[in-house]
Amino acid sequence: MNLSVIGTGYVGLVTGACLAGSGNNVICVDIDENKVKSLKKGHVPFYEPGLEEIVKKNLKEKRLHFTTDIGYAVKNSFIVLIAVGTPPNHDGSANTDAVLSAARSIGEHMDEYKIIVTKSTVPVGTTETIRDEIKKLTEVEFDVASNPEFLKEGNAVEDFMKPDRVIIGVDKPSVGGILKELYSAFMRSSDRAIVVSIRSSELAKYTANAMLATRISFMNDIANLCEFVGADISEVRVAIGSDGRIGRHFLFPGIGYGGSCFPKDVKALISTASALGYDLKVSRATDEVNTRQRELFWNKIAGYYKGGLKGRRIGVWGISFKPETDDIREAPSLYIIDKLTAAGAEVVVHDPVAMDNARRHFGDTVLYGGSNYDACEGAHGLVINTEWNEYRQPDFTKMKELMKDCVIFDGRNLYDPVKLGKLGFTYFGVGIGTPPS
Repeated sequence: MNLSVIGTGYVGLVTGACLAGSGNNVICVDIDENKVKSLKKGHVPFYEPGLEEIVKKNLKEKRLHFTTDIGYAVKNSFIVLIAVGTPPNHDGSANTDAVLSAARSIGEHMDEYKIIVTKSTVPVGTTETIRDEIKKLTEVEFDVASNPEFLKEGNAVEDFMKPDRVIIGVDKPSVGGILKELYSAFMRSSDRAIVVSIRSSELAKYTANAMLATRISFMNDIANLCEFVGADISEVRVAIGSDGRIGRHFLFPGIGYGGSCFPKDVKALISTASALGYDLKVSRATDEVNTRQRELFWNKIAGYYKGGLKGRRIGVWGISFKPETDDIREAPSLYIIDKLTAAGAEVVVHDPVAMDNARRHFGDTVLYGGSNYDACEGAHGLVINTEWNEYRQPDFTKMKELMKDCVIFDGRNLYDPVKLGKLGFTYFGVGIGTPPS
């Protein structure tokens, strides 16, 4: 099929590259000329394992194309997928300006029947608004559909190639059949396409993210309770995870979720309900617990240094909101590092792939370690924000030699507190040890 994808962020670029990889002719559109020039050379502007190889291969085989000319893309496509950003407004609601702008551009350039598909995460009713906006600009026949993405940053290519499910929201069975055919290449062993109404499709995306975020916040709440009652959250997690009704996923406590999806989507879902006069109490609590979690972790750090942090050197491992991505949007690390610098600490940060984004965000307010051990040299403490594999089994003997004070604040519970204690480290995890203040 001839397809175009409007937007070359995480969702748009992964979608375009993977659909090209299954044999389709795909035109990816972006308004950023420098970004398009770079993509034409096969350079992916963010870190996503396996993606650059797919982009380069399909560029070489001339199935994947990049342009700033949305008119060209629309006219040469049967299916147009909108995959632009929907950042939060100040009140937490989703900003759909870019989505509706893309819709109007489609309407201005459409010259024959098209299927317009919403890939962006949008509030319920947005796809119908897209249809209304396009109808104002053209008499050409078209259909709309909702096809939300369920891609995890750091595993997006694998998620697209081997999806758990593909949600397709339509108001015509024929459109659903065409989109099922498009995704059939990724579901050869079994049909995992779920065709629903457009509004159900839009709400399904928000519901999935809110449910997962709720599990994280619930476990963080229980982790804090563990510290008060003297229980170990790691043991509690194993015990409840063996229950088939609960399962083992998303039960790890920490300093809260971040990234471009969970914080934004939970707030947007709350905002949607609030606009209709309904209070989503569970989702509101999920958001509040997530904010509180990083505050409680900071309290552990500040509480330990009773004389204050001014003049102390603190190493930081991990800036991205999760492993296998360079995305630092809404990362809990940003809050912790800002607190450290505001308290007068000299902060040395390290992350395997997010250092460029860190430099753009922090500038010269922090120091940058060439390795994780550089962040330990002369440090009065080490803070761990992200559970990168590189941090799981470090050389503790080397760390002990490098650090001035062997204190670790582990926001991801990577290490065994008993083992660290025997090695001479003072260790603070989440859900173990002293209660939060």
